Order: sequence, then structure tokens, then C-alpha cells
Amino acid sequence: MRMNINLFHASMLVILIGAFTALAGCSPFVFLNAVAPGKGFSRQAGIAYGPLSRQKLDVYVPDATVKRPFPVMVFFYGGGWESGERKEYRFVGAELATHGVMTIVADYRLYPEVVFPAFIEDAALAVKWAQDHAGESGGDPKRLFLMGHSAGAQIAAMLALNKEYLRAAGADPRAISGLIGLSGPYDFLPLKSARLKKIFGDPAPRVTQPIDFVSADAPPTLLINGSNDTTVDPGNSRRLADALKAARRPVEYRVYPDIGHGRVVAGFSPPLARGVPVTDDVMRFIDSI
Repeated sequence: MRMNINLFHASMLVILIGAFTALAGCSPFVFLNAVAPGKGFSRQAGIAYGPLSRQKLDVYVPDATVKRPFPVMVFFYGGGWESGERKEYRFVGAELATHGVMTIVADYRLYPEVVFPAFIEDAALAVKWAQDHAGESGGDPKRLFLMGHSAGAQIAAMLALNKEYLRAAGADPRAISGLIGLSGPYDFLPLKSARLKKIFGDPAPRVTQPIDFVSADAPPTLLINGSNDTTVDPGNSRRLADALKAARRPVEYRVYPDIGHGRVVAGFSPPLARGVPVTDDVMRFIDSI
């Protein structure tokens, strides 16, 4: 009975999130913050990693009772490279921090203010900040992971696979311990959307595609998507996994049955974790490195 009640509550939460989102025109993930863990970590908000208004990040630090140094996760949210704010993803930072992972959620500039590759250059600066400052709060800059959802997964993958962005930002690409991509576009040409053509170019060059930068020094990678994703073709993850395997790099590819695009990252919220074991999979991956 308890399991059925929990499933009912999770189902109602999904319905309510969808209803409020439709009425208010805001991100569905904002409502997950209300049920996110409220203890077991501290939050340092609005830290500047660059001089521009959107070059800011929040840091979620596990409690002092957790053994130090902590692994460090830099997370980039999705939104089609044109929307999103770090405050909407407190539930991600809170959940991972309560599991002993220092988590950094970074904003970056968006279209139409910028186009490719400016948002990736911003993300590289956020990683540079993490390498320089994570140790001040107990993080281990030598165990640094990059994770992103949707457009954020493309950004994280570009940083992990094309070392030039991190080098240009003054960061050390060798310090990246692993890449975690959630429902990401990694091999998405040719472009059909007029908006995407403005963001990446028309025609978009191959340098926009993470899959083209797979090499023998790619970090260990975990790729996750839902089988019912109608926003980003799950074939993106499958093709990137195949390319990494061909390069003899460690890669794990997970597909969650009957799960859509947003539900993969929403699985970091405990009420929505049933059928979406993203926290468990991410923690297992981190522990395996």
C-alpha cells in the first residue's frame, strides 16, 4: 500500500507541475525545489566566475560530517540554448550534495544575446572556477565531473571532448574525471529549426557536434536518456556511446523505459525517482572512477 501511495503522490506531482507550468509559463523544474532536501548541505549562491551578468554560479557543499575531500560536479542545465536559470535547479544541487558530491550549477549566456560557441566558452570559465576554488570548501579538484541535461549535455560534452575550450579558459582538461550526459544532443545535424540555424549557423559546421571530437583520451562517460524522448532523439546518445566504444573509451549507456525528456533530470527529485534512478546511476558512476 505504501508503494501505491508513493506512486500516486509522484503521479499527482507530475500532473500539478504540468498544470502550473502551462498556466504560469515557467519552468516545470521550479516546483521540484519545494520538495528538495533542505538539510545535509550548505549553498553558496551568486558567485561570479566572470565579469558578465550571467556568468554566475551556485555551489552546494555537503555537510562537514561527510568525508572530505568531496568529488566535484559542474552541472549545466538545458533550455535549448535560449532559456534557463541556475535557481531552477536547486533540486539537482541539493540532491547530489546530500549524497556527498559538491555540486556547482552554472548560468551561461543564451541566445539571442549570444550564439555558438559563446555559451560553451562561458561554461569553460565556470569549470576553471571550479578547478581553482572547489578545494576552498572541501572539494577535490582532481575528481571533477561534468554533467548536463539536454542543451547543457551538449555543452558538457563539448568541454569534455574538445579540450581546446578548457585550455583557452586556463583550465586543465586532464582534471576532468568523467562526463555525464542526460538526454543530450551530440550528433544533431542537419539542422531543421530556423532558431537552431541562427544559434549554430546555416549550414552549421561539424565543429558544433560533440561526437566529432571523440578521441582516445576522452574521459569515462555515462549517457542516459528516456526511451520516450520526443525532444532530443535518443539516437544521439546511442551514436556517441558507439563512437566512444570504437575509440576504446569507457562508456555506459542507460535507457529508462517509457520516460520522456524532462523526466530524466526531474528524477533527481526523490518523489519522481521511481523508474528514473538517475541519482543512483550517477553516484555509482562517480564511485567507480
